Amino acid sequence: MSKRPLTFLCISSYFKGEDFLRYCKKEGNKVFLITSENLKNEPWPWDSIDDTFYLHEDKDQQWNMKDLIGGLAYLMQSNKIDRVVALDDFDVEKAAHVREHFRIPGMGQTTVRYFRDKLAMRVKAETEGIPVPAFSPLFNDDEVNDYIKRVSPPWMIKPRAEASATGIKKVDSADELWKVIHSLGENRHNYLVEQFKPGAVYHVDALTVDGKVQFARASQYLNTPMEVAHGGGIFRSTTIEFGSKEDKALQRLNAKVMKAFGMQFSASHTEFIRCDDDGKFYFLETSSRVGGAHLAEMVEMSSGINLWGEWARIETAMAKGKAYKLPRVRKDYAGIVVSLSRFQHPDDSSFEDAEICWKLEKDYHIGMIVKSKKRERVLELLVDYARRIGRDFHASVAAPDAKKMI
Repeated sequence: MSKRPLTFLCISSYFKGEDFLRYCKKEGNKVFLITSENLKNEPWPWDSIDDTFYLHEDKDQQWNMKDLIGGLAYLMQSNKIDRVVALDDFDVEKAAHVREHFRIPGMGQTTVRYFRDKLAMRVKAETEGIPVPAFSPLFNDDEVNDYIKRVSPPWMIKPRAEASATGIKKVDSADELWKVIHSLGENRHNYLVEQFKPGAVYHVDALTVDGKVQFARASQYLNTPMEVAHGGGIFRSTTIEFGSKEDKALQRLNAKVMKAFGMQFSASHTEFIRCDDDGKFYFLETSSRVGGAHLAEMVEMSSGINLWGEWARIETAMAKGKAYKLPRVRKDYAGIVVSLSRFQHPDDSSFEDAEICWKLEKDYHIGMIVKSKKRERVLELLVDYARRIGRDFHASVAAPDAKKMI
């Protein structure tokens, strides 16, 4: 048997996943990166990457998949690719297409649908008895009219394949709904309509191995992604109380979603809403990747688990047919606050509490993570910091650009 190192092909059309690349190399693998030409000057961990390949983005910020497959076909004449990993949500389908075409092990296009296509997610969840807000595809006029009769507004029109809250519109009447549908033209099949359920939004960041969730940390958005993307708010999230009814319910629901959707091994980021009207949790969406907006750093400060790094270790263990062992998990409370800043290099030196364990270093952004043994202290700091950032630093952009936050 060949003793050559395994070769991982990492795909990312956004600058993220540096820790995955580092840990993947640390595990003894050969690491290739495919990314966009406009990201070649980003501070990738070059010492952990054996070779990098660049693709041009068209006017819609998309890659030519024919070029991707053709380039890989040439590369694979002299390099065997053992695993393909998508580091960003927008690249999950690209990775699945590559796996299917070259018959590389891992999540295929059918299963990927459950982790990218919001309509596929809802249909599968409903079929498996997982509560979801009432929804309908926009394929058929009679079906939409029946939905309007059955389900009271307001409604959300959501793109099936965008990340975060990008492209979502809220409507309050049938006339408004049809106006938006007609404006979509022939592209309406790429959207769905869903009942708006006001409530608190939660996320569960997890690691799954051999079809079982090995680690999961539940947190609550203090400002929902929708509020941040469309209202110019300040992003905040915090760990929920360990062992609480909320925590137990979310852990159970997350495990049920992963099993229903066929997750075998990966990181995942899954969102739920607890409806104000009935107090029940409803599934919103999931993804087979590490959460954005620096939530991975917040989870690490809370648990000691580096989601990117452990995902790399899991992928390596599965490729080698070896057992994976989760490191020791801590139970600290952590919280994050992130905002766009009107200053290119905001001076955050006035934030100096001992609980601060991480600060964001990014042009025109300000943010920090705090941790404590007491959740009340974390909440107190997040409230104070949001007030001060809103007063002294905060800036906002139009909703289409808000995805740059992640």
